Amino acid sequence: MTSASTPASAPSAPLHVLGALALELKGDATVDRNALPLQDAGALSEKIARDLASFAAEAGGLDLITVGAHYDPVELLRPGWPLHRELDQLAANAPRDRAAASAARVIAFGAHDERLPGALAPSPDFAGGPLRLVPFVLSGEADVVARVGEILESSLLERGMAGAGTALAAQAAFGLQVEHARYLTVHDLAAMMAMQYEHAGLGPLWPLLETALLQPDGEEWLDARPEPLIHYSEGEARIALFSPAAWHARYAPEAPCNTDECRDKLNRRYQHFEARLKQISAVLGAHAVPVTFVHCDGESEANQL
Repeated sequence: MTSASTPASAPSAPLHVLGALALELKGDATVDRNALPLQDAGALSEKIARDLASFAAEAGGLDLITVGAHYDPVELLRPGWPLHRELDQLAANAPRDRAAASAARVIAFGAHDERLPGALAPSPDFAGGPLRLVPFVLSGEADVVARVGEILESSLLERGMAGAGTALAAQAAFGLQVEHARYLTVHDLAAMMAMQYEHAGLGPLWPLLETALLQPDGEEWLDARPEPLIHYSEGEARIALFSPAAWHARYAPEAPCNTDECRDKLNRRYQHFEARLKQISAVLGAHAVPVTFVHCDGESEANQL
């Protein structure tokens, strides 16, 4: 994905390509290290730079910024791409050799005393997943970034396998077992997550999440019963929190609720609904989408509230 530093309304060319080296791990194999010291991070970044230049030759003329750490997909797929933005901001303070001011740089951030700089520490809350991501940013002249971004967006899903040397280096450095290693743009990653959420029964939520990621200032509704009612707007997801009576009016108006058996059945359905609310709010929270619960005592007023 290419991203611009100017507002969406400004007719400016993109300035960055955002992506990741995706490491698909074998089974339940252990992971020894989440972060690498600077020397190891630099060695891995050089291999990443060579791989990317093999996909788009002009990538070799762009600055590559990366970190010797791996993350869960939800840590990358967040509004405003905060992890990539942190890499870019840290790189802005990196010294540049005046004798080679126009030369492309490979900038890798590593751990010192097992601590990464800035806000780059992977969250322990999302450790242990089968797919781990080493993020990267390509930056430079806007026209070159645009051409490289277009090539990578159109080709990585089909032919983005990492070089064997890169995969082996990542495996050895992090102390993990790699089944497959490939490159993805953040758009590719979002498409992959959309399919995974569909298989996990979270497909109805994806359009709202996609809006939060790709159009943070946009608006989207999840208004499809029996799903919770959610409105994404102004950077937050507002979730309707129905009282039992309001839930009954909205989600089970056909149920008479005039016998103990019927009431027990409705109570179980309401409990399932509450569990779904918790599940969805947890997913939104993992993607750093702020959630606000709005109490609704009447079904008719829910959309307005």
